[in-house]
Amino acid sequence: MIERPSWQAYFMQMAILASKRSTCLRRAVGAVLVRDNQVISTGYNGSPKHTRHCAETGCLRAQMNVPSGEKHELCRGVHAEQNAIIQAAINGSSTRGTTLYCTHQPCSICARLIINAEIRTVYIANGYPDALGEQLLSEAGVTMILYDIENNEETRIC
Repeated sequence: MIERPSWQAYFMQMAILASKRSTCLRRAVGAVLVRDNQVISTGYNGSPKHTRHCAETGCLRAQMNVPSGEKHELCRGVHAEQNAIIQAAINGSSTRGTTLYCTHQPCSICARLIINAEIRTVYIANGYPDALGEQLLSEAGVTMILYDIENNEETRIC
């Protein structure tokens, strides 16, 4: 009998693969937006289209000694979750009621976008030090689940 990955493992592996396209010097993040077990869009973090990558300009956050999880606006990059939502919009796909698979927990900026995009569930593989993001998702009724890809185990965060 063929051993097939669970849907969660399948989509999280896609998010991990998307993260390999990242141009961020600090943290490679990938995201996959899914409806009814079908991929709607993908995203990874990096500089906006037609702009120089951080490998060319250097990391603004590192240059300014900005701690992880703080002052997200001090960055050239667009986050993976943001890019997945943007790509869905560009391609005319509604995000309402979708599930997002992401290699890392969304920051507070991405949490706000996820809420307003009406994404209902977020699976993450790694945490991120932004308590406000988690609080906003919880308050808005968005389910966030830590997914352990090695053991195929889920832990509900909110």
